[in-house]
Amino acid sequence: MGYNCVRVGDDIIRKKKSDVIHNLGELDWKIYECISKNHICDEVIITDEQVKHIRERHPEAYMDTMYYLKRIIDDPDYIFKDKQPNTGLIVKKIENAKESALLVLKILTVNDRKDYKNSVITGWKITERRLNNYLRNKEIIYRKE
Repeated sequence: MGYNCVRVGDDIIRKKKSDVIHNLGELDWKIYECISKNHICDEVIITDEQVKHIRERHPEAYMDTMYYLKRIIDDPDYIFKDKQPNTGLIVKKIENAKESALLVLKILTVNDRKDYKNSVITGWKITERRLNNYLRNKEIIYRKE
């Protein structure tokens, strides 16, 4: 599915009736350039398909992830390098909880199809213990000051 779609109302884009894409705004490259310097698009999106994936595969995280989605993207606490190229694990501490929300974000680069956008692939919650494990064992490519 390509993302060269027309806008239909409040930050929702449709190509066909079944393909709904939600515009989450633009990425701040002072933060996200750590994932890829070869980006070709500022806009970040999440598809209904990815929302459904989060709801079905990570039901415990669905409400918080969707509620904090924009805040996580706009103001992450950490970004960890992912195994996949041009992809980062975006982490934000959830208010009033002992957990953090984690999003997987794929950055569109010169090597990708030009009709795609930067995309949230999935999201889940991580405990404080898991976050500490990530801090010890994963490559931190961004830390909020």
